[in-house]
Amino acid sequence: MPTAVLTDRERTAVQAYLRLLHTVRAAFDGPPHEARPAVVPPTVLAEAEQALARAGLAGNEEAFFRLLRDWCPPRA
Repeated sequence: MPTAVLTDRERTAVQAYLRLLHTVRAAFDGPPHEARPAVVPPTVLAEAEQALARAGLAGNEEAFFRLLRDWCPPRA
């Protein structure tokens, strides 16, 4: 499987997105009887948005998710 070579900004955007994804999963993966957060922590969301903008990927989800898929392929 080919490995994507990302620029520093692209890698930062992918890493910020993955942190956001893991934060959301952790918040919602608790026991079913516990309350869920109303929103994603603003700092985590802002970090991901800023990283996408710096990488030139804001508004270009297709290109971003292609990078993400190539860099972090789904587990079988």
